[in-house]
Order: sequence, then structure tokens, then C-alpha cells
Amino acid sequence: MTRHSLRNLIALYVCLLLAGANTLRADAGRPQDDRTQAIASPEKIVQYMRDRFFLPESVKVTAEPLSASPFAPFLETTVTTDDGKQKRVNNVFLSSDGRCFVMGNLFALHEGSTDELIHCIREAAKIPSQVSVKVGAFEKTPYPQLRKSIITASDGKSTQTAEVFVTTDRQTGILGLVFPFRDDVVRSMIRTKDMPSQGPSDAPVTIVEYADLQCPTCARLQEFVEKQLLPKYGDKVRFIFKEFLIAGHDWSAAAAVANECAFQINPSAFATYRSLIFANQNFITAANARDMLLGLGADAGVDRQKLAACLDSKASLPRIEATRQEAAELGVQFTPTWFINGRIMVGLPAEAAFYKIVDDALRAKASRPAAKSATP
Repeated sequence: MTRHSLRNLIALYVCLLLAGANTLRADAGRPQDDRTQAIASPEKIVQYMRDRFFLPESVKVTAEPLSASPFAPFLETTVTTDDGKQKRVNNVFLSSDGRCFVMGNLFALHEGSTDELIHCIREAAKIPSQVSVKVGAFEKTPYPQLRKSIITASDGKSTQTAEVFVTTDRQTGILGLVFPFRDDVVRSMIRTKDMPSQGPSDAPVTIVEYADLQCPTCARLQEFVEKQLLPKYGDKVRFIFKEFLIAGHDWSAAAAVANECAFQINPSAFATYRSLIFANQNFITAANARDMLLGLGADAGVDRQKLAACLDSKASLPRIEATRQEAAELGVQFTPTWFINGRIMVGLPAEAAFYKIVDDALRAKASRPAAKSATP
């Protein structure tokens, strides 16, 4: 499994805060009601934490029931993880509509001014006074109650950037991790039209993979998908592949461009071409990538001249950039990352675990029409 590079210095500060045993401890004993518990049960929050952060069963994870928080429009819970060596306690927040999950530093804003926001960011992330901090314009996010901006921190020698969120009323700021929580919200954020896919568009289960063509784990997983997963489920599963480039890989960017070019030139050859690239990872280098990619394309049935023109002009690069932005909104950090009907899964799980998630998704899909209402 490959991890995407750390975004920035401030994100590192946040990670250090999250590792502490008393990060943002909430006031105990707040009243609970049926409405808050309908958003998510402790069990669902624990499962989400395991899925999202790739926590093995050997790590004990517990969560308290959701309760009101001082930060509208968020509910909160305390999540404890224990690996047998260290116990960590963190506050986790969910928006009151269940759309987003937040772990990090929330802080109250009174004026909502930029100066106040920078002051709170400095205190929350413990940014030294000699580091300048600037906040850019705020933009819309997939969450109606949140707006997002880019923070720029500079010490005169290097410059780093990070994301900060504020509520639309500018009464609450967030410096930390913000991810989609509800499966239906995840599904709405993933583009499936005009994407490389296998299986019928109306399949009850859609599996979306974010992968890097130079990632060895992705190659092993692709073999599992082609030889076991798709044959097992047939027309019950639609599989969609998305390019997610990893920093430090020296030829995967060219491969991603060629891969998306192949899809545009000859969609029917895409799956074969992608599999050939994965199968030949050990033979592709930065020096021979172009020749190898063109040769493998010809083997897959992609017109060599058209592929060469597309690869050299990087005509498919906008598709890759759009997927990068989509992955960032979804909080994708590792390859491979999967979304199975909106449920996240990271890395290369055991086959039985993978099948169980698909089977659970099939059962949930089959039962959904008969249910009067669905709990997120």
C-alpha cells in the first residue's frame, strides 16, 4: 500500500495533535436523544474508523453514543483506540445531517474575521510566530454547511499550504480532517459517467478503485479483481478504475496519461491495456516508459499512432486532474483505495473480507426498496 505525500506542514501539526490522548475532550454528560442516535450508532462510527484509517482487528476501537456539541451544526463522540501498547482518545464530530465526519481541531469564532481565524489557526496548530500565515478566498464544498479555504504558511525559506474549513455562518472553524460519512454522499461525489468501467451500468454494486499504475499492491489487487472478483459476481458488479498518482513514482504519470488516452481512443481495449501495464511494472522505467507504453498499447489493440500523439500532447491530463480533485474531496490518501457502494476500503484486504463487503452491499441494495426509510 502506498501513501500519498503529506499535504503540508500544518497537516503535520494536526496529525501530532490527533496523536495526543486528550485531543479536544468534550464536556461529559450531555443529553442524548433519538435524533442524534439516528445519525450513526457507535458501532457504525467504529466501523467507519476501521475502514477509513485502515485499523486492523488487533486494535480495539470503541465509541461513545453521539451527543450535542458546543459547535453547531455538529454532534460529537469520543473514540478510543488501543493497540495494546498505547491508548488514544480523540473527539470525533459528525454534522447534524450525517454528511461529513470531522476529526481534528474545532474552534469557535465570534467575529468571523480573517484576523480572528488566523489567530485561532496559530493557537490550534501551535504555529510559531516567525511563520507567516495567510488565508485565501473561501469556496463551496460538498457539504452545504461548510466552506473551504487554503492556508499558506511561510517561514521565509519554504512555503506550505493546508485546508481550513468554516461554517457558512462563520461561527466555527475546523483545522483537521473532513471526510464524507454517509455512503449516499460518497456516491454523489464520485463521477461514474464516461469513466473506464467493467460490468453493467445498472449493476446493484459499484466498486470504484483509486490506484497508481506503478503501485505494486495495486497490481496484485488488479489481478484479484480480474481473475476472481469479477468472475465471481458477474453482472452484479460494476468496476470503475480511477487514476490516483503517487508522489515519487517516476513513470506512473506517463502511464496514467497513456491509460486514459487508450480509453478515449478505444474504450474496449482499456481493461486489457491497464492489466498489461500492471503486469509489466518490473520492466517499465522512466527511461523506457514511452516505448513500453506504446508497445503495450499496440498489444492491447490501441492504435499506436493515435496513442503516441495523445501521450506526447498529454491530451488526457485534464481527466487525471479532475480525478485528483475528486479524490482529495473524498479524503483518499492511500493506493489502492476502494469505495464499494460508497463504503471505503483501503489497501489489500483478505479475500473473505472483500467478498463480505460486496455481499453486504448486495443485501443492503436488495432490501432498500422495501424499507420505509433508510438510516445513514
